[in-house]
Amino acid sequence: MTSSNNSFVAIFSLLLLSTMQCHAQLSSTFYDRTCPNALTTIRTSIRQAISRERRMAASLIRLHFHDCFVQGCDASLLLDETPTIVSEKTALPNLGSVRGFGIIEDAKREVEKTCPGIVSCADILAVAARDASTLVGGPSWTVKLGRRDSTTASHTLAETDLPGPFDPLSRLISGFANKGLSTRDMVALSGSHSIGQAQCFLFRDRIYSNGTDIDAGFASTRRRQCPQEDQNGNLAPLDLVTPNQLDNNHFKNLRQRKGLLQSDQVLMSGGSTDDIVLEYSNSPRAFASDFAAAMIKMGDISPLTGQNGIIRTVCGAIN
Repeated sequence: MTSSNNSFVAIFSLLLLSTMQCHAQLSSTFYDRTCPNALTTIRTSIRQAISRERRMAASLIRLHFHDCFVQGCDASLLLDETPTIVSEKTALPNLGSVRGFGIIEDAKREVEKTCPGIVSCADILAVAARDASTLVGGPSWTVKLGRRDSTTASHTLAETDLPGPFDPLSRLISGFANKGLSTRDMVALSGSHSIGQAQCFLFRDRIYSNGTDIDAGFASTRRRQCPQEDQNGNLAPLDLVTPNQLDNNHFKNLRQRKGLLQSDQVLMSGGSTDDIVLEYSNSPRAFASDFAAAMIKMGDISPLTGQNGIIRTVCGAIN
């Protein structure tokens, strides 16, 4: 074979490999043959956890979100600190606030009993987020499966890629766009703040600002559990009205200038996202539909598939 033919074969092989990698698709039926009871097993674990503590639903949705925004949906967030891994758990956006790791480990342990070495921790995170939503009255969606687990974590990316509670609207929009998520996706996903709680230091400046973008009575109410000094870790529900229900009340709050976090209230502050907030506040159906669609898109961020990554036996450690 001539050298030119050799070059042609090499180029063709690279193109073929590239095409295969681009089309390594996730599928809702991925475990149908290899672990048919996987989703039922995970759901049982998640239901038990949320029945013990309703707040855990918000934590599990957030866990999936904080995983996907760093290196993609690869369960890198779950890795513990080792001599060779600087854990994402200790990055500022996660430290002392991201929780639910034990719930994912419990679900993984149950799945391993029936299907050892088959189901990834990254997929368990994705399924857990969906189940958490439905168990607190939120929408359901068909979870695509087939992700594999990373062997690395990135503390550095966790510090830079996760949206922050003080981010201006322009930064929120660009941060989500960098992950392939539209402005509409971003606003829909913010609706998860219809459940869950925030620590005092994350909203203290807002409630003591006497700003025009916060309802005075709301600020006064929130000061009771968040003094101007100390008590940084005091928890407050993001939504006072239906704190344990994933619904569209978050957007009604924003219309009334009652968003607890600055990064939530900027979605309704005279900018490009106002119309979306108004739409969701008026239509529970539109919010539910878009939230589900945005969660599916988020679950598609840079997954490891095929021969990439591994299936971890324990989610907090590399095999």
